[in-house]
Amino acid sequence: MAEKTEKMKARQPRGFADRSADDIRAVEKMMGKIREVYELYGFEPVDQPMIEYTDALGKFLPDQDRPNEGVFSFQDDDEQWLSLRYDLTAPLARYVAENYERLPKPYRSYRAGWVFRNEKPGPGRFRQFMQFDADTVGTPGVAADAEMAMMMADVMEALGIKRGDYVIRVNNRKVLDGVLEAIGLGGDDNAGRRLTVLRAIDKLDKFGPEGVKLLLGKGRWDGGKEGEGDFTKGAGLDDEQIARVTSWLSYRPDFNEPDVAFHTLAILKNTAMGNATATAGIDELELISSLIEAAGYSDRVYIDPSVVRGLEYYTGPVYEAELLAEIPNDDGQIVRFGSVGGGGRYDGLVSRFRGEPVPATGFSIGVSRLMTALKNLGKLDTSDVIAPVVVLVMDRDTESLGRYQKMVSALRQAGIRAELYLGGAGMKAQIKYADRRGSPVVVIQGGDERAKGEVQIKDLIEGARQAAAIAGHAEYKEARPGQITVAEADLVAEVRKILDAQAEERGRGQ
Repeated sequence: MAEKTEKMKARQPRGFADRSADDIRAVEKMMGKIREVYELYGFEPVDQPMIEYTDALGKFLPDQDRPNEGVFSFQDDDEQWLSLRYDLTAPLARYVAENYERLPKPYRSYRAGWVFRNEKPGPGRFRQFMQFDADTVGTPGVAADAEMAMMMADVMEALGIKRGDYVIRVNNRKVLDGVLEAIGLGGDDNAGRRLTVLRAIDKLDKFGPEGVKLLLGKGRWDGGKEGEGDFTKGAGLDDEQIARVTSWLSYRPDFNEPDVAFHTLAILKNTAMGNATATAGIDELELISSLIEAAGYSDRVYIDPSVVRGLEYYTGPVYEAELLAEIPNDDGQIVRFGSVGGGGRYDGLVSRFRGEPVPATGFSIGVSRLMTALKNLGKLDTSDVIAPVVVLVMDRDTESLGRYQKMVSALRQAGIRAELYLGGAGMKAQIKYADRRGSPVVVIQGGDERAKGEVQIKDLIEGARQAAAIAGHAEYKEARPGQITVAEADLVAEVRKILDAQAEERGRGQ
């Protein structure tokens, strides 16, 4: 007896996700609206490869300065280290530096694509996800940062998110840098600890003030108690340093308060206590605030000192788009989705390649996260995509297959989605296939119909409705609900008539 072949187990790697047709269409619909806003602001599309030389990503890797920490890396046949990109900003910086002389300055571009993180996956945390970025390279003034924040607001509006259901929050990393200098964490020697502090503060919405305190100090156990879950090493700050940092974080502006920008800036000035770096950052925030007010965005874009952003390369203003509405997640639980995009100024990325200052700013939208929120808000309905009409195969001789294919071609030429059944099953199974596809109509032609120059057209939606009122199988066969016989020459016109009636019915039901 022959040995039984062992089956390979079909399994998906952790942190990666398959995408359904509905998800893909929802993303494309959303990205089309975002693209229109980017284009309206004068940005141009560009794209870079998914793989870069690891040293081009440099010390700005999301985890640690090692080839395979935080990113997926490998060596090519020349033993050069290559990495899958972890965001779209570092590849853009390399592209601008490499093409600097021929690009217009400022250089305004947008791009969308997959990015990868070699990190522990978890709920809502993936190793592969899509971003949609817009960047301005070559503008030193914070007017470019103010424009980015305003464009983020316009993106939210274009996606149908009401004012009051979202907010754009703006801060400046120079303010935090000044606070860290004041507690003894200035200079290159403390770069690693500063990054740990930044990442701790960036977890404020996720872990709350007490969780951030643990991450600023010795560290935090995921389970909440010592020995429970994984341990994240902290920044090692002492109690006084932690108190200074958390005091700065404790103020959260009330966006409904009159003159909220004035009060927020006043509190920041008090916190800065004369530190030159922090004061410079506050001055930039004051200018951004005045530009936002002049453009009429002060009810959507706010100064908020809690915004940090976790990547090290930010050098000035930073901003986030946050959804405030309570939205059901995929499990039906009502949640606050929080941040769906963000970015900031990164004046050092392009400069690494050029050896001269090249200012830049930009933001990134988390496509999957925002798409999920919009779908659950009912803002990304893809029900207008009609499944194909299926032409059934009753006879499989060459002549019959040619006639069926001619029908499919006629439907397609009329702009109607259509397919020829290409399986090997009989009529009952073919109807079941069409049902599973969500097809609105099937076309049937056996020998009798062919001899008369006719086809049968079955409206599967109307047929299902009529069938619900029919009691027995014999009565069902006699009634043939939703099914009509027409001349073959009238096939396209009759199918179009049925599809139009279905569309009208859907419109009445909405």
